Amino acid sequence: MGGWNVRKRITVNAQERSLTRSLSWPHLMAMGVGAIVGTGILTLIGIGADKAGPAVLLSFLIAGFVCACAALAYAEMASTIPASGSAYTYNYVVLGEVVAWIIGWSLILEYSLVVSAVAVSWSGYAAPLLHDWLGLPMALMQGPHAGGVANVPALFIILVIAGMLIIGTRKSATLNLALVVVKLSALVLFVWFALPHFNAANLEPFNPYGFGRTMGEDGVERGIMAAAAIIFSAFYGFDAIATAAEETRNPKRDLAIGIIGSMLVCAAIYTVIATAALGATSFTLFANSPEPLALILREIGQPGAAHFLAVTAVLTLPTVILAFFYGQSRIFFVMARDGLLPRGLSQLSAKGAPLRITLFTAAVVGTISLFFPLDEIVALANAGTLVAFSSVALCMLILRRRSPDLPRGFRTPLAWVIGPIAIAGCLYLLASLPQKTQAWFLIWNVIGVGAYLLYGRRFSVARREAKEAEQAVAD
Repeated sequence: MGGWNVRKRITVNAQERSLTRSLSWPHLMAMGVGAIVGTGILTLIGIGADKAGPAVLLSFLIAGFVCACAALAYAEMASTIPASGSAYTYNYVVLGEVVAWIIGWSLILEYSLVVSAVAVSWSGYAAPLLHDWLGLPMALMQGPHAGGVANVPALFIILVIAGMLIIGTRKSATLNLALVVVKLSALVLFVWFALPHFNAANLEPFNPYGFGRTMGEDGVERGIMAAAAIIFSAFYGFDAIATAAEETRNPKRDLAIGIIGSMLVCAAIYTVIATAALGATSFTLFANSPEPLALILREIGQPGAAHFLAVTAVLTLPTVILAFFYGQSRIFFVMARDGLLPRGLSQLSAKGAPLRITLFTAAVVGTISLFFPLDEIVALANAGTLVAFSSVALCMLILRRRSPDLPRGFRTPLAWVIGPIAIAGCLYLLASLPQKTQAWFLIWNVIGVGAYLLYGRRFSVARREAKEAEQAVAD
C-alpha cells in the first residue's frame, strides 16, 4: 500500500461520499475562535489557578507556545492534504494505516471528551440560572461527583448541537459566527470591569507550587507544568478547522488563514483576560470554581455584569461544542469511509451531512457528560490531543524530507525548529498529566489496538484494494 498517490487516492474517496464545499475563511476563523475561546478561559482558568496559583500565567504561555508550534505544522499539512480527517488523514498519507488508526483512535478520545467537557462547563454556568428561573433541582444538573444524580443540561445541549449539525454545515457555521461575536463582547465587558481592580499584591506569591508536577497533601498534583498539561485544551480547537477541509471552498488558502488567524486572536484574548482575572482578586477565591469569571465579577461588586457573563456563557459555549462535535463527526466519518469503522456510518443525508455518525457521536458524548467531572474529562482529552499534535509535526518533517517539491499552500517557517519543538513540547506535557490519566490513556490505546485487529484490519478499504490490485497483477 506504499506510495503517496495510492494513499491519497484512498483518503479522497468516492464521489457519492464526498462532503459539500460551502465554507470560506471567515467561517473557519469563527470556528477556530469559537472552539478555542470557551472552556479554557471561562472555566479552566479556575482549575489552572488551583494547580499553579498566579503562575498559571506561565502555564498559559507554555501551553500556548507549544500549541502555536503545532498549529503551524497543522496549517502546512492541511494546505498540502486538503481532505477531511485532520491528523488521522495526514498520518494515513505519510505513515500508513496502522499509525493512522492509532492517531484516529486518539482523536476520537480527544473530540468525544472535549465535547463532553464543554457541555459540563456549559452546565456549570446554566445550572444556577435554571435553578433560579425554573426551579429545576440541582441534583439533576450535576454529576455524582458533585453530589447530584446526572448532568441533564449537559446532555440537552449536546442533543441541540447535534440537531444543528444535521440541519446543515453552512447554517451551523453562520450561527456560530454570530455567537462568537457575542462571546467576545462579554469577555471585553469582563476586562472593562476587572482591570480597574488590578492589584499586584494578588499575584503574590507568584509561584506557590513550583515548576514541575508535585503531589500536594490533598492528593492533587500541582505545579506550573501540571497546570499547563490541563489548560493545554484552552488553546486547541484550531485542529477542528482541519477537519473541514473537504467542505472548504479554497482549502489551500483558507485553512492556513483559519488556523493561524484564530490562534493569534485567541492568544491575545487569553493574555489580557488571565491577567485581569488574577489581578482583580486572590486566585484562592475562584480556584476550581465552575464559573470563575462570573465569581470574580460578583466579588468586585458587579453582580449585573456577572449575570450577563453567565447568560452569555450559556448562549455561546455551545460554539465550542459545535466546533468539536463537528470535528468528531468528521473523524468518525472518514474512518468509516476508509472501512476502519462500519461503512454504514459514513452514509450522508440528502443535505450532505453525515446523519448516522452525528447521532452516534451524540449518544457517546452525551453519556459521558451525564456522569463525569470536568477536570478528569479534560485531562484524558488532552492525552489524545498531545499524541495527535506531535504526530502532525512529525508528518510535516517526514513529508518535507520525502517530498520537498510537493505543492504546499502554506509552508511553516523554520520547520526544522518548529517541528521538533512541537513534538518535544507535546510529549513533555503528556508526561506532566496525572498518572491516573496516563494509565487510562494506555488502557484506551490497548482497546484501540484490539479493535483494529478484530475489525479495522479485516474491513479496511485500502487493504481490500491492495489485494485486488495484487490479484489483478497475478492474473
